[in-house]
Amino acid sequence: MPKIELKSILKKHGVVGAGGAGFPSYAKLTDGADLLVINCIECEPLMYTDYMLVEERLPQIVEGAEAVMEFTNIKEAVLAIKEYRAMTLGLTDGQVLGEGIRVKTVPNIYPIGDEINLIYQVTGRLIQPGNLPITQGVIVYNVETVFNMRAAIRHDKPVIEKWITIGGNLPKAYVVRVPIGMRISDVLKAVNVEIPEHSVMFDGGPAMGILKNPKSDVVCKTTNALIIVPEDIPAVTNKQKSAAQNLRIAASACCQCTRCTDLCPRHLLGYPLEPHKMVRSTLSAAQATPELILSASLCCGCDICGSFACCQGISPMLVIKEYKKILAEKKMKFTPKPGETFSPSPDRDARMLVTQKWKETLGVAKYDKHPEWLPDLLDASSVEIRMRQHIGAPSIPCVKEGDQVERGQLIAEAAEGLSVPQYASISGRVDFVDATRVVIRKNG
Repeated sequence: MPKIELKSILKKHGVVGAGGAGFPSYAKLTDGADLLVINCIECEPLMYTDYMLVEERLPQIVEGAEAVMEFTNIKEAVLAIKEYRAMTLGLTDGQVLGEGIRVKTVPNIYPIGDEINLIYQVTGRLIQPGNLPITQGVIVYNVETVFNMRAAIRHDKPVIEKWITIGGNLPKAYVVRVPIGMRISDVLKAVNVEIPEHSVMFDGGPAMGILKNPKSDVVCKTTNALIIVPEDIPAVTNKQKSAAQNLRIAASACCQCTRCTDLCPRHLLGYPLEPHKMVRSTLSAAQATPELILSASLCCGCDICGSFACCQGISPMLVIKEYKKILAEKKMKFTPKPGETFSPSPDRDARMLVTQKWKETLGVAKYDKHPEWLPDLLDASSVEIRMRQHIGAPSIPCVKEGDQVERGQLIAEAAEGLSVPQYASISGRVDFVDATRVVIRKNG
């Protein structure tokens, strides 16, 4: 079956990266791939969504991988998973899961789930700075994405549901299945979760996730966890400084010890990213001479440089995040010079951060608990389907207020360029439509 047909199926059904990035899955399908990596790492603390999917739905995940391999003519796939999690699931390194599909275990380090680090750890292939995984013949999808691809390919089902971890400072943790667009407050109410006083909620993990308001936000295709933690732990306070504050602190406190660079996972892969040099610059200098900050585009945003490495309370990552905005506005990124190559540091293995130490540093270790699996779809009386749930151009609504829609019905078309459509996750009446969202309420 031709690859172009698979691209059409994935785009039509709105499949995007479910691990948090939201990159349209069809756009990864280019010529030259010989290996499919199914990412089940979840290197962020307290995350169990993909782990539980492997425990409860492994045959469907394998079937999804087989379907992708059938369309693309890829002959080999690996399910990448941490060693200790593989052990709890009864999986072993090299175990065969299907034709051409095997298990590959990796150490429990952070951020090994980062696509570039994962590919190197699993295959020994180094993606050169500024390049895409396909340049080394690799396509990476996370577990839930492959699960959704199977539904699209084998059952003509669009992405209208999301599996998420609910955890943190709670009596119990859960992995639940919810309709896309369900209000987070309704999700928490459905599983009898009350947010403790003086607590906040991460959409995503406590290191790379975003602080969200549970009263006003909704579940999107990129929501993989709702992590509730006290507002005074390092995971939270580290995120509350602005880039300007970090630069002011850096100007007076940074001793240029290079510890942030020495422990940077991308730097350890040989990438020319040096966080200690990033904090030397100013935002005005970066605006005036963006060539000075091109290597900022190589940062994966793990925040080891700030939350773990720096002893002065500086977060180079937050500064780099601002620099990335400048580069995006100017459509600039790091590109190797002709003939320039890079190789991992010989110190890489010795300097990688063990996840348990990372959990303790963030102040979340005591909140890590194995979740309860709740496979029944939660009931939503209304949903808010947002048009920007993916990287690329937002979807374009094709329904109007007052329309009656059925679950799984197209409600927004893909825009020109990189984009995907959106579908109704419940049946009901369209209550509101604008360029950013479609609100559907159940009848009665």
